[in-house]
Amino acid sequence: MSEVILILKREIDIKLEADAITPDSFAGKNAGEIENLPIWQGPKTYPLSDFFEVKGNGGSSAAETLIRIKGDVTRVKRIGEGMSAGNIEIEGSTGMHVGSGMKGGEILVSGDADSWAGMEMLGGLLHIKGNAGDHVGCAYRGKWHGMKGGRIVIEGSARHQLGGGMDGGEILVEGNVEGFCGIRQNGGLIVVKGRALRCVGAEMAAGTIVVGGAIERFNPGFEYTGMVDGFTQGGVELSGKFKKFTGDYAISKRAKGVLYVAADANPEL
Repeated sequence: MSEVILILKREIDIKLEADAITPDSFAGKNAGEIENLPIWQGPKTYPLSDFFEVKGNGGSSAAETLIRIKGDVTRVKRIGEGMSAGNIEIEGSTGMHVGSGMKGGEILVSGDADSWAGMEMLGGLLHIKGNAGDHVGCAYRGKWHGMKGGRIVIEGSARHQLGGGMDGGEILVEGNVEGFCGIRQNGGLIVVKGRALRCVGAEMAAGTIVVGGAIERFNPGFEYTGMVDGFTQGGVELSGKFKKFTGDYAISKRAKGVLYVAADANPEL
């Protein structure tokens, strides 16, 4: 696998739109050609080399290309957008829309990720070792269908509307989430090992959500169906007692969403 190293040259003021930073765009190009790829800052385009030092050449294909990004790129958006194969490793935190619409390959973020990470993702792996912002794996504004495939792993916590409109795939959060986790979920699996703030599964029609900690404000549209011992689905296995609910019946009497809630952390439910 060929490695391309991007080193941030200076602090970014106006945020960059850098959807050109993908293995697909870098594949088959030498360092000079990669330097000339366009990125947006406000209403203007600039060559990638205006902001990044480029070392190395792309591989023969996207699958044979690794992009390693050095520096704080929290003000750089859309890294890895739509990528189909290959690897991106971000040695720090990153900006909005990382991995949006990605179809394959792997992205590793060593720090935090801003909002809209993995938006409408179709395949591949997005692994965030820190925290994530709002709308992870969500549908974009005005659209109903979010993430359809792939896997998102967040080792820290996430904020509001995780998995909104999710149709498929998996999202695993080791920490906590805030409001409206799984809002309008239509499929797929969301696992939150920590706490949830409120309205988990609001307007949920199908799919599965598991919460291993306390839910501060439970959604009244869910109906208790019984107790289960442990949870196993795909490659996810959790031990302990879980209360099983179905819903969200506040939206439809034919809803098929399933919500598992840790019994010990939620004795009042």
